[in-house]
Amino acid sequence: MRKMAFRGTSCIPILILPFLSSLCQSDDQLTHAKPLSASDMLVSKGGDFALGFFSPNSSNTSLYLGIWYNSIPGRTVVWTANRDDPIAATSSPMLAITNNSDLVLSDSQGHTPWVVKSGITGVGVTAVLRSSGNFVLMSPNGTSIWQSFDYPTDTILPGMRIYLSKRAHVVRRLIAWNGPIDPSTGDFSLGLDPKSNLQFVIWQGTMPYCRLNMLNNESVGSGIYQNTIFTEVVTETGDGFYYKFLVYEGSPYSRVMLDYMGVFRFLIWNNRSSWATVTEHPASSCDLYASCGPFGYCDSMGTVATCRCLDGFEPAGVNFSSGCRRTKALKCGKPSHFVPLPRMKAPDKFLHVLNRSFDECTTDCSNNCSCTAYAYTNLSSNGATADQSRCLLWTGELVDTGKYSNYDDNLYLRLANFPVRNNSKLVKIVVPTMACVLILACLFVGIFKYRASKPKKYGIHNGAMLGYLSSSNEIGGEHVDFPFVSFEDISTATDNFSDSKQIGSGGFGKVYKGILQGDNEVAIKRLSKGSGQGIQEFRNEIILIAKLQHKNLVRLLGCCIFGDERLLIYEYLPNKSLDAFLFDDTRQYVLDWPTRFQIIKGVARGLLYLHQDSRLTIIHRDLKPSNILLDSEMTPKISDFGMARIFGGNKQEAKTTRVVGTYGYMSPEYVMGGAFSVKSDTYSFGVLLLEIAWRLWADGKARELVHSSFVEDCSLNEVVRCIQVCLLCVQDRPDDRPLMSSVTFMLENESASLPAPKQPAYLGLQNFESEESRENSMNTVSITAVEGR
Repeated sequence: MRKMAFRGTSCIPILILPFLSSLCQSDDQLTHAKPLSASDMLVSKGGDFALGFFSPNSSNTSLYLGIWYNSIPGRTVVWTANRDDPIAATSSPMLAITNNSDLVLSDSQGHTPWVVKSGITGVGVTAVLRSSGNFVLMSPNGTSIWQSFDYPTDTILPGMRIYLSKRAHVVRRLIAWNGPIDPSTGDFSLGLDPKSNLQFVIWQGTMPYCRLNMLNNESVGSGIYQNTIFTEVVTETGDGFYYKFLVYEGSPYSRVMLDYMGVFRFLIWNNRSSWATVTEHPASSCDLYASCGPFGYCDSMGTVATCRCLDGFEPAGVNFSSGCRRTKALKCGKPSHFVPLPRMKAPDKFLHVLNRSFDECTTDCSNNCSCTAYAYTNLSSNGATADQSRCLLWTGELVDTGKYSNYDDNLYLRLANFPVRNNSKLVKIVVPTMACVLILACLFVGIFKYRASKPKKYGIHNGAMLGYLSSSNEIGGEHVDFPFVSFEDISTATDNFSDSKQIGSGGFGKVYKGILQGDNEVAIKRLSKGSGQGIQEFRNEIILIAKLQHKNLVRLLGCCIFGDERLLIYEYLPNKSLDAFLFDDTRQYVLDWPTRFQIIKGVARGLLYLHQDSRLTIIHRDLKPSNILLDSEMTPKISDFGMARIFGGNKQEAKTTRVVGTYGYMSPEYVMGGAFSVKSDTYSFGVLLLEIAWRLWADGKARELVHSSFVEDCSLNEVVRCIQVCLLCVQDRPDDRPLMSSVTFMLENESASLPAPKQPAYLGLQNFESEESRENSMNTVSITAVEGR
């Protein structure tokens, strides 16, 4: 049997501060004689949950009646009664059991935003907050009249059974908050697909946002997270499904929730200070509904989920917004065959055919000219008498599918047969073709030998260039020793610079993916003639990267000069640059906090090596997210040294009349006066948080900076420390900024004492004395980093 699949790690922010009162009511029951006022709370037996009035922000102007965890820091709300109709704090809100035995939330103005009718006359009706977090209205004989577990908001607690119906007039869904501190009804909801009882869907408004795994008639799934065993159960009712999850007694707090960004998460309290995300949907941007287009699929088998085309298809455009198209069209009456695709998520818009065997399901699709694919699962178990087969057919485009390691089903895709020629026709074609190839090969060999025997005008020019590049240089006066690769080899590796091999482009030119020396994947940067990067910048980058070897610096594998062509060959890094994650609304969730913190520390170590641990001091001058590349393990590597400068001896600073780099990342003294030093790189390292960090940090609200994509699994102390270090790095005066050695120490040592940063000025007024630069860059904008794809 299949289990509901959850993947990934990410989390939502906890922005609600505790609202506790030493004078509050601490009983677990509400009676007619004992109503609940704004300063009171009901606390469940054992103290795990509390019910009372709360304000999701610090203003305390609007109050909601809700249930939250009582014994952990912060307030994690799991249920809200009046989410769309808050009560003003000044109007004396009260929860009471009335004379009619109804449960009523009201205020002093006579407003009743929430009412539960008991249908019972007389006295004796009570309400109790149980240790499970369930708020129950009880009849005098102890039976349940109403319970909050039947009316969840955005959260499912252990033992809660939520009913999800496919009937149009019974809309029962889990509905997210409207924002991190806004409990009102949000745009995202989770419910059963009204067109099928086989799948849960996360909706954004009325549009599907993400489909969860296919359901069986009854699914039982289990998993283990940090010694916590949890079980999920999905039971069919005919009109829909009941979903619940269970944990063993004594396990840490756990919950399933749909957050305000549309992510369905399973969370466990880590017994420290935050919620850890065990699984989530969607786990990546290509998990979003139909994100890879028709006949495209989300491949989640690698480090980063990627859109690809199904077998027998090719991209229909430059990206996957248009999906994929067949390489050979299907035609009715023409031969076709089915290709099994393993571990595939069933596409949407299927036809469910009952009472079929596998062979019958295959025949149904084969005999239907419009059938494009089918899938089959036998769900039978011992003692089962009803139909347990699941034959799914598709008669149009295949949308919203994917490949996942924890899926077991096959998708059988229909493809057109390629024509098979008989042997006589094959011989007539192959023999003349081979003869032509042999003649052309001999012709090319002759031309090559002839040209090799003649002097080349490029040969003298290239020889001089290579000599210039290999001559003594600033790094210890040694010759540069690294491979020069022939233009022919590079052209072969990139299929003559085919567009299909291109993985990036920018003002510098284009970047291609290629394979050199066997199976070694490389990134080849082909500088355009109009890039503005002259031979000096080209030499600068070669010398620096070739001689400087560090885990957090990109590796240069070789270069090529051929006529006017200048090419650099780097190690291939599949995860692109840091900006591809930070500034993408969907990919940013790939970076959980531990990964982000490791990237921060890795970049700091790379800069420390450039500034202090290499033989000479090197200033990068163009540090920014697009120049930080990420390998398959998300290890950061600083790239693009075309703008870098080398300081020898005791020289600590310099000045140039031509400012290069990227505005917004350059230090004030460099922008205004051309002065640069190691403190310029320090400024660039910290500048990303400047615009949003200063006022919140000064007001003691640095925790509000934590992005919703990683708050649940992060250490807020580490986050606050990073913010303070960044503020120290972007101080106006260079003398006030720390050296990268101090930055690295502060990041890696929790016990280190951090000084308070000064408030940044709009414009620096200091006089920064420096010498004239020995070399001026030809560029006024930065060279874009090589990106892997």
